Amino acid sequence: MKPIASFLGATLLLIAGTGLAADYKIGFVNTERLFREAAPAKRAQQKLEKEFSARDADQQKLAKQVRDLQALLDRDGPTMGEAERRNKERDLANQVRDLQRMQREIREDLNIRRNEELASVQDRANKVIQQIAEVEKYDLIVQDPVVFASQRIDITEKVIKALADK
Repeated sequence: MKPIASFLGATLLLIAGTGLAADYKIGFVNTERLFREAAPAKRAQQKLEKEFSARDADQQKLAKQVRDLQALLDRDGPTMGEAERRNKERDLANQVRDLQRMQREIREDLNIRRNEELASVQDRANKVIQQIAEVEKYDLIVQDPVVFASQRIDITEKVIKALADK
């Protein structure tokens, strides 16, 4: 008799718990999609491209000089004098080192700036998510990473549209 009563009690608790769960409103925001499609994220990407275009052009110019010098050495190296060839090889090594340093600096600076811009977009998105949660009476809104989120609770599109309006 006790096991049956315990089973019935547990079943009633599960049913009651399920009924309570239906009262919660839950939303999900796909952060990756937000950073890819939201207007502020696109503007941030364009801003970074513009900001780093001159440095990228300098890097491409130096890379061309390295390729040209390497081609010269490959083509004319065997016929050059020993001292001239050594000087060209030293110049090539210096240019390769300068190019590698430039690439590393650009990559590091770009990562820093990208993180700053994404943090700004994330702050704006969090404010919009907070507003949506308050206006539409959400109990819980989660962001990536999640294992699974149904399309039914995905509010990413609402957030993207709200960010575009600002």
